[in-house]
Amino acid sequence: MAAPEVHHLFHNPIADHSFSADHATLAVARDSTVELYGKVGNAFKLKDVLKGHDKTVTSVDIAPNSGRIVSCSQDRNALVWEPSPTGYKPTLVLLRISRAATFVRWSPSETKFAVGSGDRVIAVCYFEEENDWWVSKHLKKPIRSTITSVAWHPNSVLLAAGSTDAHARVFSAFVKGVDERPEPGVWGERLPFNTVCGEYLNNSAGWVHSVSFSPSGNALAFAAHDSSITVVYPSGPEQPPRAVLSVPTQLLPFKSLIWKAEDEIIAAGYDCEAFRFQGGEGGWQLVGTVESKGSAGHGEQREESALNMFRQMDLKGKVKDDTQLKTIHQNTISTIRPYEVSGGRVTKFSSSGVDGRVVIWNA
Repeated sequence: MAAPEVHHLFHNPIADHSFSADHATLAVARDSTVELYGKVGNAFKLKDVLKGHDKTVTSVDIAPNSGRIVSCSQDRNALVWEPSPTGYKPTLVLLRISRAATFVRWSPSETKFAVGSGDRVIAVCYFEEENDWWVSKHLKKPIRSTITSVAWHPNSVLLAAGSTDAHARVFSAFVKGVDERPEPGVWGERLPFNTVCGEYLNNSAGWVHSVSFSPSGNALAFAAHDSSITVVYPSGPEQPPRAVLSVPTQLLPFKSLIWKAEDEIIAAGYDCEAFRFQGGEGGWQLVGTVESKGSAGHGEQREESALNMFRQMDLKGKVKDDTQLKTIHQNTISTIRPYEVSGGRVTKFSSSGVDGRVVIWNA
């Protein structure tokens, strides 16, 4: 397997990152700005800085087809950056929230986007031609706490959200005049705005950090602060789910997860590396790490390093610096995202974290 592509951009945390469809532009949320990097040879070089927020930018997303960038911030605002010949032009979004915006994602149709917030609401935003601005409708009930992540269903109508009230929920975000009526499916048939199509509690009431629909949209996965991954298979409108499968782990909690395919999930977080889960309706299990760190001769290495440490102390009067982690990321991974998809399977994914690195992995 080819080695991962590592890009160490700077020594600050990256809250979120997003690649353009052609992979030529990388947007990262850094402090109160969105930095845009362009591919020069094998490296990414800073080419533009989008300044419009006056507090920390919490999330950023590039629409694959239009190239529009949406960002949201602790300043309670979201901005849509339109590409133009002279650079990116910001358009303010009427979010109508009184707490920080925490997470933003475009719908697959790119006609709207969802912004999670600390105000116990999700703003579903769409463009109003006559006034030339982005307006929002609020998903409110039964959310009782901060929204940590949102994810769109392939039909651009259903929206999953994870929050700090330990729930993962599936809502209808159907906007009249913007969306086409969706086909009936396992999540529901008639889907007016703010219909709750599913509500799932984490076993130990841990915060839900990340949610994601499977490629078909017929299953939902979420990661919680008790280091577990839960996969839900719904059976139909108003029906209990066919299966709710929770996989507890001995690892540190996961901050982000994606589906590689219907039978595989990749999750990463406080352990600074990505892990694979495989399974189906019959059950899921943790199968290992994405990173291949040679395990053979590990004991010998440890013995060697102990001997080396005493040698260093003897020669230089100091201990060898052993603060380097054996993983590529040197701190928490905050976001993982699909990078390349082929035949309905994710073949590459990207990760970003607190160490200021963006890494492109072979899935």
